[in-house]
Amino acid sequence: NKKILNIIFLYHFMATKERLIFKGVSEIVGTEDMGLLILTDENNMRQISIVCDKAMAVQLELRTKDIPIVNIMLPEVLCRMQGINPDSGYELLIDDLVEGQYRTTLYDKKNKKAEIIRASDAVLLSYVAKIPIYIDSVLLARQSVAYSENSRGVSLPVNTISDKMLQAALEKAIQEENYELASHLRDEKKRRERNSNKANNLSEIDERS
Repeated sequence: NKKILNIIFLYHFMATKERLIFKGVSEIVGTEDMGLLILTDENNMRQISIVCDKAMAVQLELRTKDIPIVNIMLPEVLCRMQGINPDSGYELLIDDLVEGQYRTTLYDKKNKKAEIIRASDAVLLSYVAKIPIYIDSVLLARQSVAYSENSRGVSLPVNTISDKMLQAALEKAIQEENYELASHLRDEKKRRERNSNKANNLSEIDERS
């Protein structure tokens, strides 16, 4: 709601943040309907990976390959019509991780407005409109891994995958008798369940009061 967005807007100016640079799209081995968006800090030292659906992976690949048709696709047309560009006062900030999803906010600094946006859509918007995308410095330090330009694999923190992917990974680890990984995944699943139960209990208390 508006109150929460106002708080987030104030936080935006207080937060220590690092600018992110989009590096490309990677595949998740063993899945055909998901992709990974790779972003690094400006010094190419650390990277984060954002899970996206296949459709978004395709959209970003079209842009990185400079396919001419993108000039008349919806994001490009809307950005031109609305004047969204590097000088328009827009910024994007990844400021939290909530149950496997990076919380991302689009800020209109000129009009003091803020809206939550899906992380993968934020990356697309940043790429299309050339507006900066940042991440909270503490979050980057916690979630990032060392960046290697020629690396064949991508490390993905377990807390950045969806509940569905988490369950699938757990089942696969058990099937392959990788019990150490299975234990790690099970702990993450239990943590999410505890958080969900706490949220439900707090909701019930609010309704009674």
